[in-house]
Amino acid sequence: MKGSRFRFRGGPEEPDEPDEAAESVARAILGEEPTFSADDVAARTGVSVEDARRLWRALGFPEHGSERAFNRSDVEAVSTLVSGVASGLIDFDLAVTLTRAVGQTMARLADWEVAALVPRVEELEAEQDAGTRLDAARQLLEDFGGPFEELLIYAWRRHLAAAVARVEALNANEEDLNTSQVSVGFADIVSFTALSNDIARERIGDLVEVFESRCSDVVARNSGRVIKSIGDSVLFVNDDPIRAYDTAEGIITVIGRDKRMPDVRVGLASGTVVMRMGDVFGPPVNMAARLTQVARRNRIIIDAATARLLPEEQFETRRLPARPMRGFGILEPVAVRRH
Repeated sequence: MKGSRFRFRGGPEEPDEPDEAAESVARAILGEEPTFSADDVAARTGVSVEDARRLWRALGFPEHGSERAFNRSDVEAVSTLVSGVASGLIDFDLAVTLTRAVGQTMARLADWEVAALVPRVEELEAEQDAGTRLDAARQLLEDFGGPFEELLIYAWRRHLAAAVARVEALNANEEDLNTSQVSVGFADIVSFTALSNDIARERIGDLVEVFESRCSDVVARNSGRVIKSIGDSVLFVNDDPIRAYDTAEGIITVIGRDKRMPDVRVGLASGTVVMRMGDVFGPPVNMAARLTQVARRNRIIIDAATARLLPEEQFETRRLPARPMRGFGILEPVAVRRH
């Protein structure tokens, strides 16, 4: 795990230093000792040292100079990529791009997984008659690692199938495969900075986790996709503007109308976006974010493009006073609600 957050203090037979304990956990996870330097990896895989280091950086790790920091699995991973390049299936730049995508995704997943498992490790430590937190962590990783790896493959295949289906739909409509017509939603917690200064750090973590998980459930239920979550905000897309509205209303219901949760604002904007490496770019993304800045608490604000797409027989829209929006000039945001 990248930058392991476990901080164990062992008994007489365990390492006392946090760094030593972290290294011990890392060895247990990887299952082998580092025996190769970057030069060794390059020699065994047939790539230059710079290309080997480029792949390592793409995964999200710092360089190690001449240090023996790599193991047999590292060599096999580079060899797999190199064989794909040698076959002509992909070029090296594409290999680096795919490696970076995997690295960034797995780095966040690893941090998330560790944060979620720490309480369980502490429970196991308390349940054991003897042993340390390090022992508990090793046992949990050994028992849980296999099933979780199977879940990763399953989830990847499911999302790959969904992504291919979206591309095929664009191709069937003779559209640019790198662009898409969508409704973009941006939901954020009201006055999050002030809120984070008033409550305990543990409570902030719980709050963000509940916010993200509830938003994700609502987005999935309405056939949308969460593009990213940034602490106090969630960016999502829907192919259908009505579903986008339902998503926004659902987020307000499960967050803003829950007395235990803070208020929330949602902005919706529609138009063409560029899809790249799991992210989306374009004016609708920026517009949705700007709209949240003028929305009232637990309200949805949309742009004129989204207003035109919503059926008049189902929705009532009302233009609000014109105001400056950074990057867009003077615009009239639109309030919306169902009849």
